[in-house]
Amino acid sequence: MSAAPHESAPASDAAAPHPADSHDVIRVRGARENNLRDVSLDIPKRRLTVFTGVSGSGKSSLVFGTIAAESQRLINETYTAFLQSFMSTPSRPDVDELRNLSAAIVVDQERMGTNSRSTVGTVTDAHAMLRIVFSRLGTPYVGTSGAFSFNLPEGMCPGCEGLGRVSTVAVDEIVDRELSVNDGAITVPGFAVDSWYWQIMVASGFFDPAKPVKDFTPEEWEAFLHKPAVKVKVGSNSMTYEGLITRIQRSYLSKDRESMQSHIRAFVDRAVVFTTCPDCDGARLNAAALSSTIRGVNIAQCSAMQITDLAEFIRSVEEPSVAPLIAGLRQVLESLVEIGLGYLSLDRTSASLSGGEAQRVKMVRHLGSSLTDVTYVFDEPTAGLHPHDIRRMNDLLLRLRDKGNTVLVVEHKPEVIRIADHVVDLGPGAGTDGGEVRYTGDVAGLRASETLTGRHLDHRAPLRERVREPLGRVSITGADLHNLKNVSVDVPLGVLTVVTGVAGSGKSSLIHGYLAKQDGVVVADQSPIKGSRRSNPATYTGLLNPIRTAFAKANGVRAALFSANSEGACPQCKGIGLIWTDLAMTAGVATVCERCEGKRFTPEVLAHTLRGKNIAEVLEMSIAEAREFFDKGQARVILDRLVDVGLGYLRLGQPLNTLSGGERQRVKLAVHMAEKSALYVLDEPTTGLHPADVDRLLGLLDRLVDDGNTVVVIEHHLAVMAHADRIIDLGPEGGHDGGEIVFTGTPAELIAEGGGHTARHLREYVGAGTH
Repeated sequence: MSAAPHESAPASDAAAPHPADSHDVIRVRGARENNLRDVSLDIPKRRLTVFTGVSGSGKSSLVFGTIAAESQRLINETYTAFLQSFMSTPSRPDVDELRNLSAAIVVDQERMGTNSRSTVGTVTDAHAMLRIVFSRLGTPYVGTSGAFSFNLPEGMCPGCEGLGRVSTVAVDEIVDRELSVNDGAITVPGFAVDSWYWQIMVASGFFDPAKPVKDFTPEEWEAFLHKPAVKVKVGSNSMTYEGLITRIQRSYLSKDRESMQSHIRAFVDRAVVFTTCPDCDGARLNAAALSSTIRGVNIAQCSAMQITDLAEFIRSVEEPSVAPLIAGLRQVLESLVEIGLGYLSLDRTSASLSGGEAQRVKMVRHLGSSLTDVTYVFDEPTAGLHPHDIRRMNDLLLRLRDKGNTVLVVEHKPEVIRIADHVVDLGPGAGTDGGEVRYTGDVAGLRASETLTGRHLDHRAPLRERVREPLGRVSITGADLHNLKNVSVDVPLGVLTVVTGVAGSGKSSLIHGYLAKQDGVVVADQSPIKGSRRSNPATYTGLLNPIRTAFAKANGVRAALFSANSEGACPQCKGIGLIWTDLAMTAGVATVCERCEGKRFTPEVLAHTLRGKNIAEVLEMSIAEAREFFDKGQARVILDRLVDVGLGYLRLGQPLNTLSGGERQRVKLAVHMAEKSALYVLDEPTTGLHPADVDRLLGLLDRLVDDGNTVVVIEHHLAVMAHADRIIDLGPEGGHDGGEIVFTGTPAELIAEGGGHTARHLREYVGAGTH
């Protein structure tokens, strides 16, 4: 959220002299990436440096967009053109000088792909090691390690092809039997009359496209729905024809649901029924692989175990012939437990992991590495972590440093800032008000500084003097999804409720699995916003509509001219502003469109102005700037909401695919704030927020409740817990050691009466604030 009034910059060592040939610092001079204002500083190597500042202050631009990007670009340049063709090579960042870089490994919160064949076991190599162990020790012997892979023909279940589930397509959801194909009988997305796929179907000759499909012969019906891929002539072209269900299974059902566009997902949810594969009972493997056991347990049962249990099982396997392999597998499993992911299982799909979980899984690869003098770059590694788990994360960051590595962390949590050897604070505000180094030095100096971060480092949110009383309740009974143990709980209405518990305790299963599915519930989470790179805050929130109307009215022309997706778009780049070039043997690049110079519109459209600004200039405005420009009407109402949720620094035309998870959540919240008397579910809304911004978030949550809404927040931040009217705490631990209601009541009652991790940490937090 937006920063407080600008503080005066304290004395800092940003430009302190260092020997030009010193290799003990990363030397940055004149960094101007995004909003950075000629930033110059020295970052100590082989130390833990934490980068702080409000959202949009320039932290990521400096750490990821400048230092990490240049390191990876230089490494990529050492490879052959052939290898570079498989890499995404960033362009050189806008910086005058970068010296003494070491190889950078970015450990971020990006999802690890959405392929349903990718699991925790496959991405950590634990499953590969487990397969080799079974190929050596499993009885009866069934083959090499490939015989235990659900991704290879020799191991996968033939019934589900290694997916563990089978699908049934409801024919009447994809075909209107009363119509002919010519008249639009096919209701599948992408098969509208005159579309390319429709033309292939019509030209195939396998059925009469003019006949109602209900009158098809059995042979026509089979070809229409199930025919395997075959070449047919469409005009002078040879194209591939597939039966309708055959194409649906290949194009849609082989993908993970979360990777689908919203309209495709809606179609699949409506037309397809997924059931556990009856042949393998969801184990993904064929009968031979499942018959082979170690100590009476097969590989699918091992993969389904909670990792804490699997680690214990593997410790019991003693066989000299595979001792090194067992040791390696044990190290991976114990690292997953140590990093707080022991509640997962190896068969958990990687697409189902949260951003924080994905980042911690990636960390496992590096904990046992023999590499030293590497630069590790982390993006809020505590995201999704309970205070109990943050301490373990801190230990891991310090271990990486102590191996002789440089550790750079973008983080807001005071618990992480306090362990830093060195702090770089950027600001003073966000967007055009940020991009400056406000402080560099140790934590004691930060605490004494007058920076926004320094002033909030030891800040504590107090308990409410009076908690609000519920106006009713929503009851959840017998919840048993995932690890929930027949949970029954009343969620109070008309108040702010915070749902807490360690990672894996069952919070998301309870709230998203049950509460969020009820009528009238508005969910604002951090999941990607479906849409192309054309989508931006202006289009997603509906803000572009009143803006286009204002331009049209001021200039006496059609509103459609002012849409980059319509007739006003630059014909060269089709309104994107960039030209994508395929360089064949090297990675493709995006360059600014020369015709419109990245402005996305035709010169004729740009000639029309509104109070001296053309449409491209308005879309380049930050939300805060636009709020002053549009001082009334529907545009101002939408902009007010975006400022309220702390996004004043975003540009109106900024592509949505560049937003962080926390920013995406706050955009969604702004869209839904127009609804009255709603039950809001927010999932870790403090993600990406500076401590000063958390106070503003609390004010926003209060306003939502005071306006007659109910707010339920899944959250680990102690300030949000302290500010709640009610707390629902799950646990006591994660995985099969969780899934129970540990406590329900007010924060004061939790502090006075509660046991477990949440009560202990909240007690410490509130107590520290009273001294």
